[in-house]
Amino acid sequence: MEEMTLQDLLFRDQDFSSELLKELNILRQNRILTDVILCTSNLEIPCHRNVLASSSPYFKAMFCDNFKETSQEKVNLRGIDSDILHYIVIYVYTGEILVTKKNVLHLMEAASMLQYMKLFEVCSVYLQNQLIPDNCLSLIRLSEFLHCETLQKKAKAMALKCFPEVAISEEMQELCALELIDYLGDDELCGEEEQVFEAVMTWVRHDLQARQKYLQDLFKTVRLQYVHPTFFFHFIANDPLIQSSPACRNILDVAHRQMFSLYSISAPDIKPMWHVPRRYSYREFLLLVGGWKEDQQTTRDVLLFDEKMGQWLSLARCPTHLYKASAVSLHSNIYLLGGILVGKNQVSSSVYIFSLRLNQWRLIEPMLVPRYSHRSITCKNYVFAIGGIGENQEILNSMERYDSIYSNWEHMANMPVAVLHPAVSAKDQRIYLFGGEDMMQNPVRLVQVYNVSRNMWFRMETRMVKNVCAPAVLIGDRIFIVGGYTRRVIAYDTKVNKFVKCADMKDRRMHHGAAAINEKLYLTGGRCLTIDNAIVDSDSLECYDPSTNTWSSKGKLPHKLFDHGCLTLQCVPYTNLLGEDH
Repeated sequence: MEEMTLQDLLFRDQDFSSELLKELNILRQNRILTDVILCTSNLEIPCHRNVLASSSPYFKAMFCDNFKETSQEKVNLRGIDSDILHYIVIYVYTGEILVTKKNVLHLMEAASMLQYMKLFEVCSVYLQNQLIPDNCLSLIRLSEFLHCETLQKKAKAMALKCFPEVAISEEMQELCALELIDYLGDDELCGEEEQVFEAVMTWVRHDLQARQKYLQDLFKTVRLQYVHPTFFFHFIANDPLIQSSPACRNILDVAHRQMFSLYSISAPDIKPMWHVPRRYSYREFLLLVGGWKEDQQTTRDVLLFDEKMGQWLSLARCPTHLYKASAVSLHSNIYLLGGILVGKNQVSSSVYIFSLRLNQWRLIEPMLVPRYSHRSITCKNYVFAIGGIGENQEILNSMERYDSIYSNWEHMANMPVAVLHPAVSAKDQRIYLFGGEDMMQNPVRLVQVYNVSRNMWFRMETRMVKNVCAPAVLIGDRIFIVGGYTRRVIAYDTKVNKFVKCADMKDRRMHHGAAAINEKLYLTGGRCLTIDNAIVDSDSLECYDPSTNTWSSKGKLPHKLFDHGCLTLQCVPYTNLLGEDH
């Protein structure tokens, strides 16, 4: 190749291609040098074969591969609207086309047929920008028909993310049974199981005569083990359509035994349904409720930690200032029990329940015994309130439980030894109380175990337990007792009845919180003992990974905090609280 010299000039005309297209379009409009006519039912458009063949693999094959159209003067393009063909020919000769809501679907179909892939993608992007919950299902169908993966992916993502809105759309009622089963069975569906059930029943009742035969298969898409028991008991179990189906009644019976029985069940027919996991859209969040802040004042703050974003979010504050109350989570709700009413110095029996969906607190049935510095735990559909200090400043050995289905409290068997500040956890319908202190503030080397189904306690003496003001966290089959005036962490294996020592914390800590998120233990705040036994309040957020037996820092709390509720809440993220990015 001849090399350029300083005297040579390489000229590029930036406008040449566009000017050439304009001239070709003028030639076409004046039927000069045109050699083929594209025809629809009521329109004829003269064109140049070489221009069409250069613009599309479809026309290139038609005119260059010895098909009959190679020599035909007129070529019929069946199935394409006249206006749409006209727009496409103008696009071929000018590179411009106006995409509108009115023509986008027909343009996309024609672009797919004639193999104008850039135009096809432009139409796809246009539709993606028009996506709303009311039209995403129809656009999934369209994308499948046209093999448009990008549109299908985005439309399906919206359909799964915005399920509550999609469920009440007209398009939902137009799905066939197989489409609905595929949609409702998706692990990524962002909705409560109660909403899935309501969507099933609405769809069936939309055309009861034709659709009732699909009820059994649709009912299986509802993951009954994650339905709130109250909803199950009052709405699903009593629905006339469900009761009219023998197959649905069998499914109900299995779920009922698992959800409400206090006795262990090992029937083989239960396992397949019961082992279906939660939908992936469910997430675990860390929540902090109340406690004492760094300014030595009680706080009504409720804080949610989003692990993915590394952010703390403020939720609706506790209804009143409480000191040494107890907080637990059950069925995606928070229960706040008892405590001392600050300002009145009165021991409370009040119980508040918090709904993340509504971001609201409400008062429910009070405990039978006012108490503070007590421990609470959940098992099955019950909330247990254990021990604590009563109205006359006596240490309580009493226990009561709240039935979340019937909203009532009842006394249960008293614990064998009244202790304060034990570590408490539950596993396989057994409640474990580790250590604590007696009336003389001496540590108690004792594990007290309560059998929920038998309403009986038994006790285990052990030298491994010496904790006070320490939380316990269940991960898998192991209960981790974290600190309590010590750096020590021990794990109790419930399967083999054995304690194992774990990696120590960095500080001697008490009055702190701990909860399990995604199989890891998160430790929050508390009070630390320095080397010279000074007490320092903490704002640390630390994480223990049982798989590696290591601790790591996850940053800090919004402020120093101790004697607070620390718990895990499993739920579908609500965009009004957690933002659209979630």
